[in-house]
Amino acid sequence: MEQQPKPPVRAVLFDRDGTLVFDVPYNSDPELVRPIPGAADVLSRLRAEGVPTGVLTNQSGIARGLLDRSQVDAVNARVEELLGPFDLWEICPHGPDDGCPCRKPAPGMLHSAAERLGLAPEELGFIGDIGADVDAARAAGARGVLVPTPVTRAEEVEAAELVAGSLAEAVALLRGPA
Repeated sequence: MEQQPKPPVRAVLFDRDGTLVFDVPYNSDPELVRPIPGAADVLSRLRAEGVPTGVLTNQSGIARGLLDRSQVDAVNARVEELLGPFDLWEICPHGPDDGCPCRKPAPGMLHSAAERLGLAPEELGFIGDIGADVDAARAAGARGVLVPTPVTRAEEVEAAELVAGSLAEAVALLRGPA
C-alpha cells in the first residue's frame, strides 16, 4: 500500500521550559527567564516567513499550589518580551494524576491549538525536550521533534521519531532547510 505524503507543516509549536527557555522548576519569577541560545533567531525566521508559532506548556505547579495562574502569566509575558509574540499559548494547569485531556503526553493542547489556528493536527509541528512532548504530538497526529537536554532520558531519545541537536535543526526537520 502506498503511503500518502504528509501535508506541509504550517505552524510550529514549542514546549516552554527546557525548549525555549532554561527550565526553572515551578518558576514564578519572570526575572529568572533565560532564553535557550538561538531561540530568538529561530522564532524571528518563522515569523518573517509568516509561520504561526505557539507555546504548549504543562504547569502542574498551579495544581500543586506552588504558584498561581497570574505568576505563570507573568513568566509567559517575560518569555514574549524576550522572544517576541506568539500566536497562541496553551497552558495545562493540572497535575499528573488529574487525568485531564490537555496535560502532555495527552493530545488536548495540540488539538486545541490546531482548532484555534484553523489547521489540521497533521499540519502542526511540535518541538520539545522530553518524551511527553513528542508523545503528545504523535497522539494528536502532529509531527514532533525532540531536542534533548541533559534531563532528557536515553529511552526518550530512542523512542522519538525525529531528534535534533538544536531548535534551528528541529525547525529544518519540520519545514525543510532554510
